[in-house]
Amino acid sequence: MFKKETEYALRGMVYIQIQNTRGRRPGVAEISQEIEAPFFFTAKIFQRLVKAGFVNSMKGKGGGFFLDPNKADLPLKDLIIAIEGDELFIGCGFGLKNCDENNPCPLHQAYAGIRDGINKLVSGETIQSLASKSANLRFTSEVQKKDLSFS
Repeated sequence: MFKKETEYALRGMVYIQIQNTRGRRPGVAEISQEIEAPFFFTAKIFQRLVKAGFVNSMKGKGGGFFLDPNKADLPLKDLIIAIEGDELFIGCGFGLKNCDENNPCPLHQAYAGIRDGINKLVSGETIQSLASKSANLRFTSEVQKKDLSFS
């Protein structure tokens, strides 16, 4: 449903928030490993997110990525729009530029419900709400480490 960049950004932001609640600021190498994303692609994504003000970073000892606890919770929709634009929320399911109520495509009525459902879902969830729901989520390397310890 989302571009890979958006998927990695969402997973990475949730991972950062989980680690921040544990008093940690993960670096890009850790994030890319945990969310199963290429290192350089992850670095590029998070460089953009820092510039856009979605996440902060610090260099040096104790550095890494963190969400500002003084900022309001970050709706998923805001992050998705920043990466992909708003086409998912206003676009035509058939890909036509002229599709609207007066000139509907063959999917217009059916897609309207899907589009509204997605909009409602991502408007009602935040990075912070997903992180709190995912606090016990095992990211890849944690599972691999655990599996290795039992062999």
